Amino acid sequence: MCGIVGTIGNSPVNQLLYDALLLLQHRGQDAAGIATMNGSSFSMHKANGMVRDVFRTRNMRSLPGNAGIGQVRYPTAGSASSEEEAQPFYVSAPFGIILAHNGNLTNAASLRDEMFYRDRRHINTSSDTEVLLNVLADEIQRATNSIALDASAVFNAVTQMHTRLKGSYAVVSLIAGYGLLAFRDPFGIRPLCIGRLDTEQGPEWLIASESVTLEGLGFTFVRDVAPGEAIFIGADGSFQSRQCAAHPVLNPCIFEYVYLARPDSCIDGVPVYDVRLLMGDYLAKKIARETDASQIDVVMPIPDSSRPAAMQVAKLLNVPYREGFFKNRYVGRTFIMPGQAMRKKSVRQKLNAMSFEFKDKNILIVDDSIVRGTTSYEIVQMARDAGAKKVIFASAAPPVCYPNVYGIDMPTRSELVAYGRTHAEITALIGADQLIYQDVEDLKRAVRDINPKIENFDASCFDGHYVTGDITESYLDALEAARNSPKAIADRQKAESSDLARSQLHLQLASQE
Repeated sequence: MCGIVGTIGNSPVNQLLYDALLLLQHRGQDAAGIATMNGSSFSMHKANGMVRDVFRTRNMRSLPGNAGIGQVRYPTAGSASSEEEAQPFYVSAPFGIILAHNGNLTNAASLRDEMFYRDRRHINTSSDTEVLLNVLADEIQRATNSIALDASAVFNAVTQMHTRLKGSYAVVSLIAGYGLLAFRDPFGIRPLCIGRLDTEQGPEWLIASESVTLEGLGFTFVRDVAPGEAIFIGADGSFQSRQCAAHPVLNPCIFEYVYLARPDSCIDGVPVYDVRLLMGDYLAKKIARETDASQIDVVMPIPDSSRPAAMQVAKLLNVPYREGFFKNRYVGRTFIMPGQAMRKKSVRQKLNAMSFEFKDKNILIVDDSIVRGTTSYEIVQMARDAGAKKVIFASAAPPVCYPNVYGIDMPTRSELVAYGRTHAEITALIGADQLIYQDVEDLKRAVRDINPKIENFDASCFDGHYVTGDITESYLDALEAARNSPKAIADRQKAESSDLARSQLHLQLASQE
């Protein structure tokens, strides 16, 4: 779950890219990077940290050019949290290509071997993005052996890429002196959309992970990039596209609607906010079936992404809606933090329970999802410490029972509270008096109610069905082993200390504002 952006303009784009990454900051807080193209020359700056921490005035001045790409990152399955793996990545031949990626290649290991033994290409990091970049470079080189580089050759290269890559990938890249290339995997798992701004000098183009980026920067939303489609925008602003996959089928990640995307974004024709309202409608019906709503005094959301669902639950159950938890916005997401101890500590830093909203009341808490259960347990304890008589916990998403391998950091089964446990065991583990989960089919129905054309989803973390068809038990075992290796543990501990330092810095800055 990273955020990517690419643009071709008529004036310097460094500030535009910076502003775009700020609008995508919710998609990754681990690292940020920008690369620009000035003629046929690239400039790049990237580092660990949030956007405002990574870029200073001197860095922005060193990013000239009217075209560029950027990325905000958090580590996906098996990746390290190091500056060497911050994106974009660059390769010098052919032509010079720079690339940023949102998603996760599930066959990166075999591709890495293929690159080394067959194609004689060296992969310097453990990042699957560097693998993807080298596959692209290899295919462009093959496509242009006897012809000059043009859009048709680029599209032919992407067509061949689709036959080699497995997993999820939304990509933006620059080819030195030629233009911007963007494409989406044949299942459309990760989002990507196109925006246009008409100026006196001609059209400017912006491609980004979420529509809120386009709208926030004054671009008109044109459409989503289709699954398997490639977009090539020349340095002169010319726009061309082609379907490059043999059998594209839209299977968007349903967790985007649950939690990852901003509520003011629209993904594949579906407004995220409207989905979250409908999730609340379906959840309210299930709560009404499983509990006596007349015994609930108040409904409370866990800010921010569960608010729409909680409001609908309160409305349909005819129970007062209250904001009982106050959120400190200077502490990052807890379910993606690398260590249990860090997550537990950050929950108390992130949320504060206002005791006068809890005292002597039966509370229905609505959260967007329950992943590891650590946050949920701390929230229930905070409610009890604040004086709640009874705590019912409702999840607007179904139980997360399986790892996500397509770009969300839920790699190991042992870390998921719902994996291999009964409903009663999960309820006891989070300390609630009652636990109510959304049904998987109701979650899918909430999206289909808005866009019936979406027939299938990547809902693998809920139903265990991996749409790419290549995920086996041995693959999941290997992921788990890699995550539990001494190096991976050391990387997480390093990242944990860095996250804590950044959180403390943001708290200090907040107190000074």
